[in-house]
Amino acid sequence: MRKLRRLLTRLLLLALLVFAAIFTVNTISFSSKQVTVQPVEPVKIEDAAVERLAGALRLPTVSEEGKIDTAAFRLLDTFFQKNYPLVDSMLEKTTIGGFSHIFKWQGQNAHLSPILLMAHLDVVPVEDGGSQWSVEPFSGKIGDGYLWGRGSMDDKSSACGILEAIEMLLQVDYIPQRTVYVAFGHDEEIGGEQGAKQIAAYFKQKNIEFDFVLDEGNLIVEDALPGLDQPLALIGIAEKGYATLELTVNLDEGGHSSMPPPGSAINRLSEAIVKLRDNPSPAKIEGPVRAMFDHVGPEMSFFNKIIFANLTWTQGLVKSQMSQGTATNAMLRTTFAPTMASGGFKENVLPMQAKATVNCRILPGESVESTLKHARKVIDDEKITVSVSEKSPASEPVPAMDMGTFGYSVLQTTIREIFPEAVVAPALVIGATDSRHYQPVSKNILRFQPLKINREDLKRFHGIDERIEVESYRQMVRFYRQLILNSCK
Repeated sequence: MRKLRRLLTRLLLLALLVFAAIFTVNTISFSSKQVTVQPVEPVKIEDAAVERLAGALRLPTVSEEGKIDTAAFRLLDTFFQKNYPLVDSMLEKTTIGGFSHIFKWQGQNAHLSPILLMAHLDVVPVEDGGSQWSVEPFSGKIGDGYLWGRGSMDDKSSACGILEAIEMLLQVDYIPQRTVYVAFGHDEEIGGEQGAKQIAAYFKQKNIEFDFVLDEGNLIVEDALPGLDQPLALIGIAEKGYATLELTVNLDEGGHSSMPPPGSAINRLSEAIVKLRDNPSPAKIEGPVRAMFDHVGPEMSFFNKIIFANLTWTQGLVKSQMSQGTATNAMLRTTFAPTMASGGFKENVLPMQAKATVNCRILPGESVESTLKHARKVIDDEKITVSVSEKSPASEPVPAMDMGTFGYSVLQTTIREIFPEAVVAPALVIGATDSRHYQPVSKNILRFQPLKINREDLKRFHGIDERIEVESYRQMVRFYRQLILNSCK
């Protein structure tokens, strides 16, 4: 028995040594994937450019389901014509759906495929009239190094940044080698059905296919991950799908609230929502998320580098840690978020019916149908109907694009030239963007907004006190200018 114990101890030590050797070799060979480029000298961006963005923010181009402030969009169109006169006079303009716009900047070489730069002009409403804001939400206030207002982050800064960059290049008589298209949708916040979807259909009808498309998406975030000192610039190469599920409880009888049964409509609906919370979809580290760790891991502190260099053995730990954060958890799995609930018509009457909507963001590799099946299996209640809402169009996840393309290469190069301190990595976009409508006209869709923020500022998206640093906006303009130069040599 003693000999057996000694043998087992030796085998255990040998196994530990083997694992230690594997971990060491993997960590040593886990080398940087960052491209080495020379930072470009920053071009001067006048204060007037910041004032122009402030002017655009003062126009409340709000889009809501069934409601669009048409007057504000018309004013924004006039504002662009007045403030970007060379873009207005020298680029060919096409209006789609009344308020979305396409600009065509003709290139010199017809053999080169065009590129498309995107943004959206609409913004989400402000809750409670902005009573909780530090400034008036549509003031476009500039102060203390910040530019405040709804749309400053999402997404008028991109739209104005693109226009500023083109206006600057037109001022020096620059002509691109390849044709550059710009597309601004007016209803991204409500699905893009009348804007981006119709623009993409226009391009398809004209047989226009793009070398790459760049839309909003991931950002440059400081303090993005524990163990990473540098800002993290994530390029979205894939996008989660979208679906809204409707949960409907139908009972044969209601009753008096003085004699409540345990299985009332509202109780059953609540239990179903709790089941979805407690039985999430499985976490997965694959595709763009695995690629992100492969690019970020080599730049992290030594302990974290060991973990990400050996994901085959450490992914359980990584999944557990990432599942604790809302943003990181969303990278790993299909999510189910209850957003609305209703039921009942009188305080002392038990309703026979109750309803809830659950918004789902679907991981690439899964589908709307598999998401629906998961919800039905987890809820497992014959009195509850689970269906995909017909009020909100569902969309399948967008698969990852190839990183070995001209578009990805030129984008990561440009990021490193303008933001040399940033670590660049591919990633999954957990929200929905207009770019998903453009799959029929390009195989290479990139989602990146050249906006540098702190992790704490992420809550300002669609939230209170939306703002950006003035210097960050100047960097956005420089980025779009340099991207056009790099893409159109």
